Amino acid sequence: QVQLVESGGGLVQAGGALRLSCAASGRTFSSNAMGWFRQAPGKEREFVAAITPSGGTTYYADAVKGRFTISRDNAKNMVYLQMNSLKPEDTAVYCCATTYYDRGTNYARKERYYAWGQGTQVTVSS
Repeated sequence: QVQLVESGGGLVQAGGALRLSCAASGRTFSSNAMGWFRQAPGKEREFVAAITPSGGTTYYADAVKGRFTISRDNAKNMVYLQMNSLKPEDTAVYCCATTYYDRGTNYARKERYYAWGQGTQVTVSS
């Protein structure tokens, strides 16, 4: 059974940066794809970024492309989301999630993921 725990959220001014971390338990981590999603108040959960098991391929939502970077350390069972040039519209609860790797899968679809963390709040002030 996989457990995911996020950390690193907080309050930051617009233009600032934060680095989110997701610690994963379970032996399947290194063979799974990982994703980050976010949910703002009154809005649906939306895709932010995803990374394949080896870390060789990454995917980003258009809204964060060029500002956010997803990475992973399989030796530590960790996945990260470096967020730069933050905007007030990035304010949300950010969750990491895991899914089985399958070439050609659309990792932006939240239905693909079978385990989720509880999330960490990110607030960007203007």
